[in-house]
Amino acid sequence: MKKSLLILLLLISAAKIFAQNFTLKSVLSYPFPTQLVASPVGAKIAWAANEQGKRNIYTAEAPDYKAIKNTGYHDDDGQELTSLSISADGKWIVFVRGGDHGGRDGGPVNANSSPIAPKIQVFAVPFGGGQVIAIGEGDNPVISPNSEQVLFSKAGQVMVAPIDGSFPAKNLFYAKGINTGYRWSPDGKKIVFVSNRTDHSFIGIYTDQQTAIQWLLPSFSKDNAPVWSPDGHAIAFIRTAGTGIETDSILTRKHQPWAIWTVNVNTGEGKQIWKAPETIRGSYPSIDGGANLQWADGKIIFTSYEDGWPHMYAANPDGSGRLLLTPGNFAVENVKLGNDKKTLVFAANTGKEADDLDRRHIYKVSVNKADMEALSFGKGIEAYPVISGDNRTFFCLSSTAERPLLPAVLNDKKAVKLIGESLIPNNFPIKEMVIPKHVNFKAADGNIVHGQLFSPKKGTKNKPAIVYVHGGPQRQMLLGWNPMDYYSIDYALNQYLVNMGFTVLSVNYRLGIGYGFDFHKPLNAGAQGAAEYQDIKAAGEWLANQKNINKNKIGIYGGSYGGYLTALALGKDAKLFAAGVDIHGVNYRFSNPGAEGKEPAPDAALAASIAKLSSPVSYINTWTSPTLIIHADDDRNVAFNQSVDLAKRFENKKIVFEFLVIPDDTHHWMKFSNGLKVSEATADFLKRKLMDKK
Repeated sequence: MKKSLLILLLLISAAKIFAQNFTLKSVLSYPFPTQLVASPVGAKIAWAANEQGKRNIYTAEAPDYKAIKNTGYHDDDGQELTSLSISADGKWIVFVRGGDHGGRDGGPVNANSSPIAPKIQVFAVPFGGGQVIAIGEGDNPVISPNSEQVLFSKAGQVMVAPIDGSFPAKNLFYAKGINTGYRWSPDGKKIVFVSNRTDHSFIGIYTDQQTAIQWLLPSFSKDNAPVWSPDGHAIAFIRTAGTGIETDSILTRKHQPWAIWTVNVNTGEGKQIWKAPETIRGSYPSIDGGANLQWADGKIIFTSYEDGWPHMYAANPDGSGRLLLTPGNFAVENVKLGNDKKTLVFAANTGKEADDLDRRHIYKVSVNKADMEALSFGKGIEAYPVISGDNRTFFCLSSTAERPLLPAVLNDKKAVKLIGESLIPNNFPIKEMVIPKHVNFKAADGNIVHGQLFSPKKGTKNKPAIVYVHGGPQRQMLLGWNPMDYYSIDYALNQYLVNMGFTVLSVNYRLGIGYGFDFHKPLNAGAQGAAEYQDIKAAGEWLANQKNINKNKIGIYGGSYGGYLTALALGKDAKLFAAGVDIHGVNYRFSNPGAEGKEPAPDAALAASIAKLSSPVSYINTWTSPTLIIHADDDRNVAFNQSVDLAKRFENKKIVFEFLVIPDDTHHWMKFSNGLKVSEATADFLKRKLMDKK
């Protein structure tokens, strides 16, 4: 009797310790902001807010910056809002509704399983509210300098329509290939664009219906990212190599060449003004915005990774006088050029504290000198900055470890003034959030691994723990709410798991950004050896060695590339990882030894054998830990058949597993209800396998 009473008391005590103080729905109820844009005139902004799947456009302007809803979409229907822009006169907001612009295929999304096929459409709405006007079916709108017309793309061709919808959209011109990258000239009389033609691409200029397309320095290369000079007389663009059929080594790292060219629009004459160093670091930068090419006031601005960190450089239009604008051991991203073309604003993971390595703060720098100045600091995270039309006011998206992302205006004291704080629901559990701590440890090969440790506010010894693995893989998790929507959902889930009683370690493994080129582009990673898995295993071992952690109750979960590494962990190290959730992960990475019309690469056989060893399904015989597989079948990033194949292998081996399949949604949980369902299933599975008493 006494023994039964003791057990009952222990169970009641454990229940109190592990009782949830909030629901997953409440911690996911924040109004996630995206697409922050500033008006070219005055001090006013617009952004898209996702409020539990209901996506709408909000505006705010000086002096009070009160958030005003401009649209009236009321359903969680999976139709995202993108490509926000404000007209030059500040009177119109143009946007796109529909699609999945984070996927490889940005086509229409029917996550709501509607009998009526959704479309991707361009809309306009007056700034401050009014009737929403359908401009036409298409994507990627660009407003004319006179605020009267809108360019957009449809089926690879460029369309034009009046911004007020007074006439139907029509084809502006015809050009072979897929036409993108279009930009109005400063005077609005010409349009530069990119004509993508599979293995090469041209830069063209359209003038009018009577004038032939002007092709600028056509070659066998791929020309991209054209920008006008401020006076409209010249174009700068990026040139990279065309796609040939000659095969080369798969496993050998090679420099990816690129150069900046300029061309006089009037004469058609041009030249290469800068060529990237022929080193691995000097390759075309695979970072936010790529080369971030801009033609500023008397300077051409671009981003290069050549010194081991992604930094901004300035050069004279003839290529002389190259200047590093942002020296230091940090990464630059979210680059914007002010309307006066004299100031750049950006986010960087640097600041007064060592832990700013895992944060983002806002900085500005002149285009002609390295006078970088902080506009924010502290323990918060600030990203995606924009400059007002008056070139005096700076805005960004701001979060902390406890408060989700909101628009903000930066004041002279380098503090943030939040915009739209009242949009956060009253039941959002901000007081229950824990503040993650930066930790680092070494992998087996000596690589330093970074992470954020979430520890419960209350709990007992011998706690279960979770390793969280982000996707990308070119991402960085931060010491607070992530400014990317996919990872803000995971951050909320991590907070929920901690509140449940788990310790959670979020791992920034090699291949991620924020720690320099060699960390971002390591040897023998991915299908060439999965060297990054060592960092995931090291995270599990680090947790197992902590005094307050039950080494037999360590779980793991992750999505996309995080799902891939989760699957490797469960297949290779089931004794370390007791259970896991593989969310739309890549489970086999077998390489194709040769494409049609090409000779096999000289090391194709070796590459194929390494890819096989880098694939989770190769470890199916040692995969003994309980597993939950989750996938949506309209995934445009990771093929659904990756999970179909894994499930079939489990069934053939009589391995018991659990699954959650979501019809019609994509990689990014376009419906809030689906993202919630995935998080709830993940938390429930981990709780049942690692926490519940048998």
